Amino acid sequence: MRVALVRPLLRHMSNILAIYPGSFDPITNGHFDLIQRSSRIFDHLIVALLTNAEKQPLFSVEERVEMLEEVTRDMENVSVGTFSGLLVEYAVQKKARAIVRGIRAFSDYEYEIQMALTNRKLQPKLETLFLMPAEEYAYISSRLVKEICRHGGSVKGLVPPLVERRLRKKVVSTIDEV
Repeated sequence: MRVALVRPLLRHMSNILAIYPGSFDPITNGHFDLIQRSSRIFDHLIVALLTNAEKQPLFSVEERVEMLEEVTRDMENVSVGTFSGLLVEYAVQKKARAIVRGIRAFSDYEYEIQMALTNRKLQPKLETLFLMPAEEYAYISSRLVKEICRHGGSVKGLVPPLVERRLRKKVVSTIDEV
């Protein structure tokens, strides 16, 4: 009897495409943890890099896409994309049914719930799912990683090794320019 109830549910949930948006400047192990876990939940995950002309990122859009593609290379159901403007418009264009957002602390939740409710108002069929990173990554943010690196601290274990190397190189070249 239970199997009969589960099968229609599984059919209803098949082929779910989700979007995990962010600036990823740079990608952290917290981001990577959420990408890995989301890739196991959804049939396809687009890691969507927000391009925002008003912000001055450390890494260019091209560099961030390159790093995201490299760290997700072995994940067959993960792709990397870019968007500007409203996330819900991008989601509709890609035929996504869900948005994945990470929440590290209550302070994140306040902002994220506001965004989720706004997105729901704009696109009622689009769901937002909140995931918490693994405990060891709950405190990590891209801003914190950049700050540690700028002051000569080690970011080992906070970002994927590829990102650590590129971050060191970028910060050294930025300091040399000053």
